[in-house]
Amino acid sequence: MEVILLERVAHLGQMGDVVRVKPGYARNYLLPQKKALRATSDNRQYFETQRVRLEAENLQRADEAKAIGGRLDGVSIVLIRAAGEGGQLYGSVSARDIAQGLEAQGFVIARSQVEIARPIKSLGLFGVGIVLHPEIAVTVTVNVARSAEEAEMQQAHGGMVTAEMVEAAIEAQEAAAAGLDAPGPDETDGEAGDSVGGGADLGIEDESSDRTDISTL
Repeated sequence: MEVILLERVAHLGQMGDVVRVKPGYARNYLLPQKKALRATSDNRQYFETQRVRLEAENLQRADEAKAIGGRLDGVSIVLIRAAGEGGQLYGSVSARDIAQGLEAQGFVIARSQVEIARPIKSLGLFGVGIVLHPEIAVTVTVNVARSAEEAEMQQAHGGMVTAEMVEAAIEAQEAAAAGLDAPGPDETDGEAGDSVGGGADLGIEDESSDRTDISTL
């Protein structure tokens, strides 16, 4: 079947191109999504009379998508999931889950805009494409972890962390805390005013890190 593209379609062509596609692809996707018209003589004439308007509307949508993409590109979301020791999820992360995770950060997109070939089924960091416009896509990072603490470790590590790595990190923190609580060599059983460093402030502070509606274009 021949169709006239009303916008850029990946692997097919640009707006105005007449391309041949499988009938099922046209009927089930291109035509109902208003991405193409059947390439009849009447539709060819109609497209030519509307070309200027269609190109202007497309340009406006592209400009809006660029502005949104500047804020969305590189955003990281954390999705907490149960998983086994090997990192395999008890379930999966879908396009809907990612869209909801972005919505929690103030970005409203449709799940159809989330480019994911198959559901995510393991812990780790995953780059996922978000299509804001046929010509504009950005990438967000999906951090799938068993807890917020594990998500922070994965972000710092650059990928999935094993249970052994988490346990080792906890032991290191406990060892560091025990070292701070241990008495110094110069401390005595006398009054606090007579001991060296008695009542000294260690000055240790906890650090914290700070963690933006998109319409379908």
